[in-house]
Amino acid sequence: MPATALDSPNPSPQISPCDAREVVRGLSRVWHPRGASVLGPLLGRVLAARGLTDGPAAAAFLDPSLRHLHDPSGIPDLDRAAERLLGALGADEPIVIYGDYDVDGITATAILYHMLRSIRPGARVSSYVPHRLEEGYGLNSAALREIAAAGARVVVSVDCGITAVEPARAAREAGLDLIITDHHTPPASPDGLPGAYAVVHPRRHDSAYPFGDLCGAGVAYKLAWRLATMSCGGSRVSDELRALLLELLAPAALGVIADVVPLVGENRVIARFGLSKVKNSAIPGLRALVEASGLAGEKISAEDVGFKMAPRLNACGRMGHAREAVELLTTAEGARAAEIARELSRLNDRRKATERGIFDTACELAEAGGMTIPDRRAIVLSHPEWHAGVVGIVCSRLVERYHRPVILLCEKEGVCHGSGRSIETFNLHDGLAGCAGLLDSFGGHDMAAGMRLSAANLPAFTEAFTAVCNQRLSEHDLVGRVSYDAEAHPGELTVPAVTRLAQIGPFGRENPAVRLRLRGVRIAGRPTTFGSLNKHLAFFAADGDGRALRIVGWNWAYAAPRIAACGRADLLITPRLSTWGAPRVECELCDIAPA
Repeated sequence: MPATALDSPNPSPQISPCDAREVVRGLSRVWHPRGASVLGPLLGRVLAARGLTDGPAAAAFLDPSLRHLHDPSGIPDLDRAAERLLGALGADEPIVIYGDYDVDGITATAILYHMLRSIRPGARVSSYVPHRLEEGYGLNSAALREIAAAGARVVVSVDCGITAVEPARAAREAGLDLIITDHHTPPASPDGLPGAYAVVHPRRHDSAYPFGDLCGAGVAYKLAWRLATMSCGGSRVSDELRALLLELLAPAALGVIADVVPLVGENRVIARFGLSKVKNSAIPGLRALVEASGLAGEKISAEDVGFKMAPRLNACGRMGHAREAVELLTTAEGARAAEIARELSRLNDRRKATERGIFDTACELAEAGGMTIPDRRAIVLSHPEWHAGVVGIVCSRLVERYHRPVILLCEKEGVCHGSGRSIETFNLHDGLAGCAGLLDSFGGHDMAAGMRLSAANLPAFTEAFTAVCNQRLSEHDLVGRVSYDAEAHPGELTVPAVTRLAQIGPFGRENPAVRLRLRGVRIAGRPTTFGSLNKHLAFFAADGDGRALRIVGWNWAYAAPRIAACGRADLLITPRLSTWGAPRVECELCDIAPA
C-alpha cells in the first residue's frame, strides 16, 4: 500500500510503486558485457523494474555503443539535403543556418557550422537566430527575404520549420533553396508539410526511421554525419571528419539533455558519449562555458548540463539575443569566448531574479482565479509585465507545484504570446489543436509548446483549453506521484553497488534517476540543517543491524521536527556517491512517510 507523505506547506507527492510496471523480485544475475562477472542483485531488481529482464538487452543498455546509432539516410529527405549542401560548398554559394534561440537550436547550429566549415575550410557559412521577443519562434518570411537579399542561396533550418508553410513559400519566391530540419510535431497530413527543397524529420508520415524521438541537435548531427560520409564518397570518412563527428557529440548531448527528449535509444547513446567529451571539448567556447559554470574540476553529468550549463546558454536568448550563445559555440576563442561565457552567467542571474517574481505573481493569480482546484484542470494566465523569455521556465515550476497543464502569456498591443508546459498524461500540442480556432499560431510537442493569440480571444481560449483539460484529465491525474524502482535495505547500498547503479545513466525523461524504497528504517540522531540559508537537511537512517546511511534532503529543512519525531519511516531515496574525500554513499531524499 502507498504510504502517505508528511504534511508540509507544499506537500510532496505520495510514495507509490513504479506505475505500470511490476517490480520483478529475485532477478539476481545480469551478465556484464565484458565478461562473466556477475552484477549484484540490487542492480538486477532495478533493471527488471525498467523492463530489462533479458541478460543481453540489459548488458547492451548498461554498455551502449556508437554502433547502436542508426544510419542517417533512413530519415526522409536527409540525403537530398546533404547533396544540396555539398553542392553549395562546391560552388562557393553562401549558406545560412537558421537556428532557434534555445539550447537545442544553438547546439544544432554549431554542429552543422563546424561540419560544413571542416569539409570546406573558408566556406561562406553563417547563422541566423531570430530574436525571441521581436520575431518569435521559428522561420519567418521577412527574415528569409532579408537573407536572400544579402546573397544567400541556401538556408538550412535547425530545430524549427516543420509547420512553416508560408515562410517556405516566401523562400521559394526569394530564390532560396530552403532545407528544413526539425523534430517538433509534424502536420497530421502530408499535404500540410512546407513546400521546401527538403524537409528532414524523423517522424514524417513517410518515415521508416526506427527512432523518432531525436531532438533538433540530434537531427542536425545525423545530417552532419551524412555530410561527412558523402563528402568522402562512401560509408567511411577521413580521420579528420571522424574525429570531428566524435567531438560534435558534445554539443549534441547538450541539446538532448536540455530539450528533455526521452533519454532512451539513440538519445541515450548521444548523451552518454557526448557528456564524456564536454569538459575537454575541442570547441573553445564550450570549454569556456564549462569554466564559467564552475565545472572545470568535475566530471560533467546530465544534471550539470540541465542545471548549470543549459540555463546559461538559454539565458542569452531569454534575456537578450541568442546570437552570442551561437558565437560562443562556433567562432569564439580565447578571451572572447571567456567574455561571452561570463556574460551568459550574468544574464542567467538576471533570469533567476525575473523568474522568481513571475512565479510568485502567477501562483497568486492562479489560486485567486480558482485554477488550482480539482474542477479546473489547467492554468492559463496573462500579464502585460511578464518577460516573454522567462515564462516557459515559470510554466515548468507551476506544473511541478500544481501538477496540471500551464500556459503563461505576455500581453502587448492587443496580442498575447507565450509558452505552455504539460504533465505526462496530457499531450499539450493535441490540446492546443483542439482550440486552434482561437489561436493565431501554435507549435511544439506533447510536453511543451508556444502560442500566439489575440487578447480579445483570451477569455474564450482560457475556457476552451480548460474544457479540453477537464475532459481529458481526471482528478487522479492532478495528484503528483513519486515512483520507485525497487525496495532496498541500507546494507545493500555499498560504494560498488551504487557505482553499478550509475551505469543506468545518463538520467532524464523516460530514464529517471534510480529511486529506492527503504522500508521501516530508524531515524538515527537529530536531523540537522545546513547551507547558507539553512534550507537543506541531513540525517542518518539505520537498519536493524545498525548500518546507517547519510540522507540529504534539499530544501527539506521545514520538515526537520516531523522527521525527528518519526522514529521509524519509509524513505524514497536516490543513492549517490559523495565526491568529498574518499567515496562514500550519500542518499538524496525524495519522499518520506511514517513507517
